[in-house]
Amino acid sequence: MGFTIGGIRDMRPGSRRRGRTSECTTVAEYTGLWGWDVVPGARAARGSGGRNECSCGAADCAAPGAHPLPHATAVPAGATLDDAVAAWEQVPGAAVLLPVGASFDVLEVAEQAGRCALVRLERMGLPLGPVIATPHGRAQFFVAPGAAARLPQLLYRMGWDDADLDLRCLGPGDHITAPPSDLGGLGPVRWLRPPTLDTAGHPPHARLLLGTLAYAAHRAGG
Repeated sequence: MGFTIGGIRDMRPGSRRRGRTSECTTVAEYTGLWGWDVVPGARAARGSGGRNECSCGAADCAAPGAHPLPHATAVPAGATLDDAVAAWEQVPGAAVLLPVGASFDVLEVAEQAGRCALVRLERMGLPLGPVIATPHGRAQFFVAPGAAARLPQLLYRMGWDDADLDLRCLGPGDHITAPPSDLGGLGPVRWLRPPTLDTAGHPPHARLLLGTLAYAAHRAGG
């Protein structure tokens, strides 16, 4: 494959160093400022046959550029820039992934539904955490941990349990790609609502957002 975790082989050394510095600064911001764990992730590039090839090296990779690197060292919450540099020196060019389930869970809907819900939630003055938009058209809302386990019960209580909703919740064992990393060779992930000191460590409970998100997802699906 002409692709390695360090990036495309013909990258100039100066560009590679600048990229590493940017990645390490991002990791240090997530760990030191927002209090999140960070995991080095695989990246994907377009192969000679027109399909994405994963930097993990597996020819049959089920999620090219969208999973943690095996045996890579996680960078824990509270880590410094020096810690980030030391970790990323082992896997230069790795995507920045955030493990779900400890600091936050994630409610995910189609991006258009998420944008509509975000406007309504802001108008209602409800508390909001960070929100991500992915290059494959999804919106990811950070909510308090434990939402994934309670989602069926919450939907039932709100009367949405029988609806065919394009809505899911990510929890323990899942990972999301963090801005500005590339997701699966499709392009960069970006913030719809960036984290702040108030929201990063205290995302809202899922029940506060779920009704609006379910309604927006239902309308988008209809």
